[in-house]
Amino acid sequence: MIRDDVSNKLVHLIKGDTEEEAYNTLLEIIKTEKLLGGTGFIKGGYNCVCFSEAPISKLGQILALTNELKEDARIKYQPFGVMVDKKWLFEQGGRPVIYQADDEFENLPEDIRYRHVRYEPQNGIDWTWEREWRIKTDELILSPDNTTLIVPNRSYIMKLKEEHFNFLRMSVAGIGEDALGYIKQYKWHFIALEDLGVEL
Repeated sequence: MIRDDVSNKLVHLIKGDTEEEAYNTLLEIIKTEKLLGGTGFIKGGYNCVCFSEAPISKLGQILALTNELKEDARIKYQPFGVMVDKKWLFEQGGRPVIYQADDEFENLPEDIRYRHVRYEPQNGIDWTWEREWRIKTDELILSPDNTTLIVPNRSYIMKLKEEHFNFLRMSVAGIGEDALGYIKQYKWHFIALEDLGVEL
């Protein structure tokens, strides 16, 4: 059965007050080849990297909603991100969160408490639309083999490639032409949301 609300991919959206801020974060992710864990909005202070299993075709709606919720002190996401295969993240230890009342947090075994997300619709607290997954880690190592980078349009693809090439050239300065030849074999994959018809 084919459904447009289910995906075999997971997306980590990048936060920022501006597109430029999120762009710079994505450039740093490419340079370091990793996502750093954080504790924001995670009860218990566990260090995690968070994803959404919402299909990429729905990202426009998610971005619009998070922008509306900014006054609620919720994170504002920009149209940049990292997409990985759901099976791959599961193999690394990633799991869907557990939506439940806040007073049920301590009912969970300690080793899965990082998955708790407060859900109290009677009090207006409902983040289930995020369809969140988490992996408890200080950093998640990425590679072009298991990662697709998300940008709003193709101009950002060219900009990222150029700036990353310049960074790599500086890194191998003086090593020789063989190193520069290797740099030119750019292996990161991109999806431009505008190519998918995602309205931003």
